[in-house]
Amino acid sequence: MKNRLLWKLLLTNIFPVIGVSFLIVWLAIDKLAAKYFMALMEVYDVSPDEIHRMFLSSIHFYLIWAGLAALALAFVLSYLLTSRVLRPLSQMTAVTREVAAGDYSARAEVTTTDEVGQLGLAFNRMADSLEGIERLRKTMVADVAHELRTPLTNLRGYLEGLNDGVIPPTAATFRMLQQENLRLVHLVDDLQRLARADAARAYLKKEQVNLTALVEQVLALHQLNFREKNIRVETGFSPEERSVMADRDKLSQALLNLTENCWNYTPADGRVTITIDRVHEGFKVDFANSGPGIAAEDLPYIFERFFRADRSRSRGRGGAGIGLAITRELIEAHGGRVGAESAPGETHIWLVMPC
Repeated sequence: MKNRLLWKLLLTNIFPVIGVSFLIVWLAIDKLAAKYFMALMEVYDVSPDEIHRMFLSSIHFYLIWAGLAALALAFVLSYLLTSRVLRPLSQMTAVTREVAAGDYSARAEVTTTDEVGQLGLAFNRMADSLEGIERLRKTMVADVAHELRTPLTNLRGYLEGLNDGVIPPTAATFRMLQQENLRLVHLVDDLQRLARADAARAYLKKEQVNLTALVEQVLALHQLNFREKNIRVETGFSPEERSVMADRDKLSQALLNLTENCWNYTPADGRVTITIDRVHEGFKVDFANSGPGIAAEDLPYIFERFFRADRSRSRGRGGAGIGLAITRELIEAHGGRVGAESAPGETHIWLVMPC
């Protein structure tokens, strides 16, 4: 491909320029110079025929050699310049092969700001995206394996103990087996929810949704759970309608995740406050809880998949640490955003939905 493109560029550059230049010079000498020479012969009363023939013959001879020399020089210069233009493309081709072979760290060297340079920048952005996806895939596989290992190891230990007669087949033993089984079921359910959240951008069924009513419905679903822990739920918003364009089911899932997060991390006799405020780009729904807070070094990562600031508590409840990651995927699919602030004794996790 390189050679074909090189020759095409060479032929495109050389022959039009050389051809037009050669034609102009030839016509100028053959017509204008000849007429000027004939005029001089008449002025000085010299027989022009033989001298005219010799003049044209000499001019044509030198013109041909000059044209050939110009063509050769133009070829060399055009080859050097065209090769310089094609060099970044050749390097980009080599880098493309490296990326195709699985080396997502390979990048094209961009030294210009022209179209070739812009192509290199676009390629590097694509490589960055591929590298991020590959890194996420590896991390997710490792995290899933880690999450599965503990319940599977426990199940194997109990089953081997039962088989060997070391562990008695009591009701407590079977309850423990059931708990480990439920942890596996919850993990699979979470992974399915995450997969659906990843595909949300392509499958949104948007409609006018009353955000106020939807928040109230989600809170009503968790009313008994909050009562069990004697958690006081306060709503800092009026009942007026706040309309947004959204997929009702997916927005409801995002709100459920934030509500469950409040229930998980708010201690007994604690407080949860939900507010809805008008902001520049839409409506902000803020979930505040009186939990222990999130460490500053953990706060930037709470929306990452499988991240848990308090691993022991989350694992004990069977969570995989992807509820907030699912929320981010769902809200960003709507063109919104999520965020969090935390201090000892109070944590705010919020979402913003565009109108």
